[in-house]
Amino acid sequence: MISDNHLDTSVDIAVIGGGLVGCAVARELAGYQLSVALIEARADIGDVTSKANTAILHTGFDATPESLESKLVRRGYELLGDYSIRAGIPIERTGALLVAWTDEELATLGKLAAKAVANGYELCELVDADEVYRREPHLGLGALGGLTVPDESIICSWTTALAYATEALDRGATLLLNHRVDSVERTGNATVLRTNSGDVRATWVINCAGHGADIIDRHFGFERFTVVPRRGELIVFDKLARSLVSSIVLPVPSSRGKGVLISPTIYGNVMLGPTADNIEDRTATGTTEAGLASLLDKGRALMPDLLDEEVTAVYAGLRAATEHDDYVTAIDAAQRYVLVGGIRSTGLTASMALAEYVAELLRGAGLQLIQRDDLPPTRRMPNVGEAFIRPYADSDRIAADAEYGKVVCFCERVTRGEIRDALESPIPPTDLDGLRRRTRALMGRCQGFYCGAEVEKLLRGASADIEVSS
Repeated sequence: MISDNHLDTSVDIAVIGGGLVGCAVARELAGYQLSVALIEARADIGDVTSKANTAILHTGFDATPESLESKLVRRGYELLGDYSIRAGIPIERTGALLVAWTDEELATLGKLAAKAVANGYELCELVDADEVYRREPHLGLGALGGLTVPDESIICSWTTALAYATEALDRGATLLLNHRVDSVERTGNATVLRTNSGDVRATWVINCAGHGADIIDRHFGFERFTVVPRRGELIVFDKLARSLVSSIVLPVPSSRGKGVLISPTIYGNVMLGPTADNIEDRTATGTTEAGLASLLDKGRALMPDLLDEEVTAVYAGLRAATEHDDYVTAIDAAQRYVLVGGIRSTGLTASMALAEYVAELLRGAGLQLIQRDDLPPTRRMPNVGEAFIRPYADSDRIAADAEYGKVVCFCERVTRGEIRDALESPIPPTDLDGLRRRTRALMGRCQGFYCGAEVEKLLRGASADIEVSS
């Protein structure tokens, strides 16, 4: 059930935060004999950090060995890889290539290879400059060597969050959209979350609030960390650039993060970025002149041919960085409260493992977790991956339903059937941005110039139908 009404709710488990991690936790816990509510401040799931990341499924080769992040990324890679097959989440196993441009970076590659082994990943291979250019012939001049990571992959983060949340609903969870948690009150053996759309009473509270996780944590009386938004700006190049790069081209990472990369996307584009700038405003997702200029400078050195291609879009995402080097997790059994904070760019990969981890924390605190024996099958999500068959090209599907043969967005070849399906789905979009994430409509080179009016008309028509029926 989805609700944004001012109604009070009472559940066994309240999960705060409808990003990838919160959706994964809600899905996991709804698989037990528990009532679960997923609480999201915005009008859609996956609408903050989860919609604007680099969408890479990481092997965890370069994580800090023995850290919680390393353990959960490694486990999450396996879980999400398997789940994607069942749920129809598009993944491409492109592999990655770290490229060294200086003698110092070249020396670091050996250390990274050793770190990969310490993290349980033994497939990395050191290669010379000739092999680097054989693999990626469009790289700029000056590469000295590289390190291969064969199992790094690209994935659709939008579809992943949607799959998690949809399965949580199918398992009986309640999705509370437009519910911003303003305060917390302990009463008896429960916690009352005061939101702008009604109270939520829960026996246990799981804090997956992303950029607001430290604020929620303080409501429970803690001062354990502070979220510092780290803005990452990216440039997306047209699909005609896709032939320039065959794998994820990574820089040698630093203490500031993985640095600026060049990567194909699951939608057929090529992406350059991200930057990594710590800022104060937790809502500042706009791009900057300085940030984009910096990316262009780096891109010109990394792959000059790429800058000759058309730019489809620019965007920025915020990562919930903290003063800690690892994920910030904890459980307070007395308050029946679990913190899942400081989840940075690896949160997509680790999401299902984090959900497992939360379940183990709850079990260790004495909560009886009884697996349900009536779990519905996993729904398959609509495919938005360019490397897989899309409805406009599926003759059998068009023969069964002509709406899949009626293209609305010609840049991305999105059909009326796909838009209809999204609008009639268990978690329908509430705005054009949400519809874009579910169908790819409006995200092509014209950015909605030609199809925007028609797409908005379809969205408004569906919204009017909902209002009349309700």
